Amino acid sequence: MSLLVVGLSHRSAPVSVLERAVLASEARGKLLQDAVGAEPVAEAAVVSTCNRIELYADVEKFHAGVAELSTLLAVHSGVGLDELTPYLYVHYEDRAVHHLFSVACGLDSMVVGEGQILGQLKDALALGQELHTAGRLLNDLFQQGLRVGKRAHSETGIDRAGQSLVTFGLEALAAGADVERWAGGKRALVVGAGSMSSLAATTLARVGIAELVVANRTLDRAQRLAGSLAEQAQPGLTARAVPMEQVPAELALADVVVSCTGATGVVLTADDVRTALGERPEPLAAESEGAAPVHLSLLDLAMPRDVDAAVHRIEGVRLVDIETLAETTTAAGAQGAAVDPASGEQPAGGAVAADVERVRGIVSEEVAAFGAAQRAATITPTVVALRTMAADVVASEMARLEGRLPDLGEKQRAEITQTVRRVVDKLLHAPTVRVKQLAGEPGGAGYADALRELFDLDPKTVAAVSRADSGDSERERA
Repeated sequence: MSLLVVGLSHRSAPVSVLERAVLASEARGKLLQDAVGAEPVAEAAVVSTCNRIELYADVEKFHAGVAELSTLLAVHSGVGLDELTPYLYVHYEDRAVHHLFSVACGLDSMVVGEGQILGQLKDALALGQELHTAGRLLNDLFQQGLRVGKRAHSETGIDRAGQSLVTFGLEALAAGADVERWAGGKRALVVGAGSMSSLAATTLARVGIAELVVANRTLDRAQRLAGSLAEQAQPGLTARAVPMEQVPAELALADVVVSCTGATGVVLTADDVRTALGERPEPLAAESEGAAPVHLSLLDLAMPRDVDAAVHRIEGVRLVDIETLAETTTAAGAQGAAVDPASGEQPAGGAVAADVERVRGIVSEEVAAFGAAQRAATITPTVVALRTMAADVVASEMARLEGRLPDLGEKQRAEITQTVRRVVDKLLHAPTVRVKQLAGEPGGAGYADALRELFDLDPKTVAAVSRADSGDSERERA
C-alpha cells in the first residue's frame, strides 16, 4: 500500500472554485466512509479548511487511487469532475509526506507560518480516528506532522512571518495604520462562534475594541464565547451575545464586522449592508487626509463566503475576504513570507526568508526520517513471522526428541531447549537486525520479499501478524 494525496488549495485554484468545493462537516464524514469503501483505498483522512480541501489515502494502486479520490472529491464537493480536475494536485509517497509536513509547518498556508493549521490537522486526524478510516499509516503520518509543525515553531522564528489569518485580515482592514490605534474604541460584531470566530473575538479584544457582540445561530455558544471574553476582558471592553436574528440591528451599530460561519449561502447581503449604513448614526470621518471615509469595515473569513462580494462596490465600506487576502499574499509566493497588506512588502524580509529556509530544512529531515521508519516498519511482520516459524521448529524438534528419549530428565530437557533456542536466536539475530536497517533505506521493501522467499514464509502468516500489530496500535490509541 502507498500514500497518496489529492487536493486543491489557494495555490492551485481560484477562490470562486474553492468556495464551491468546500465540504460541510457531515460531508467530510460521508467522504471518508465512501473512500474506504472504494476498492483501491485502505485508509483515508480529509483536511478541509478555508483555503484547502485535501484527501489523504493509503492506496493499492496509484492510477486507480488518483481516479477514485478525484471522483470522490468531485461528488462530495458538488463541483463537476471536469471543472475540478484542472485545479487538483497529486502527491505520492515521499512527496505526499513532504506536502503534509509543509502544510503542518505553515509553509503552504495563505499566511506563511500561521499556527492554526495544526489545530485543523488535529481535527482531521480525530475525525479519521472516530470513523475508523485512519489506520496505522495515516495515524503515524498526521501525528508526526503535528510534531514537525510544533518543532518548526519552537526551533525557528517562523512565527514572525506566521500571523494568523485574523491578524492579517485586520491589518488589511487597517490599511497600513497601526491596528491597535485603528481598532481602539470601536464596536465590533463577530458572526459565528466556531474556532475561527473565537480567535477573531479574542484578537479583537486584544487590539482594543471597546464593545464586542457575538452572534450565532446557537445562542448558547455565542453566550459562552462572550462570557469567556468578559472573564478575560481588557480594560473598557464589554462583550455580549445576541441571536442571529439581531444581526441587522447590530450591523447598523458596528464599526468592524468579522464573519466566519459554516453557512452554505451568503449571511450578509449587499442590501443588508446598505440598510445598515442608512440606519447608522453620525458617519465616521475619513481615516486619513484625502481618503474616502470608511463607515463599516468587514472581514469575511468564511469559505464559502459569508458576505456578498457585491459589498465591495458599496461606498463607505471596506471588505476584506479570502479572495482579497489570497491576492495580497501572492507577492510572497517565492519566499513564502507574509507581506504587509498596505505596502505589499515583506517585513524583515531577510530574517523571514532565513526562517523559512530553516523550516524547509526541518521538513526535508523529517520526511527522510519518516520514510526510513515506515520502510523499516514494513519488514517487521516478516521478521516476526520468521521468528515465530523458528520457535515452532524448536518446539517441534524438542517434542520429537522427547519421543525418542522418554527417560530424559526435566532438568536435561530444559537445558537442551534453552541451548537450541540460543543457537536459533544467535543465527537469526544478525540477519534480522541488518535487514531492518537495510529496509529503512530507499528501495528497502525488497528485503521483506527476499526473506519471505528464502525462508518460504506463508504470506497469510505475515498478513496475520500485520493485522494483529495494527489492532494492537488501534487499542493503544483508544
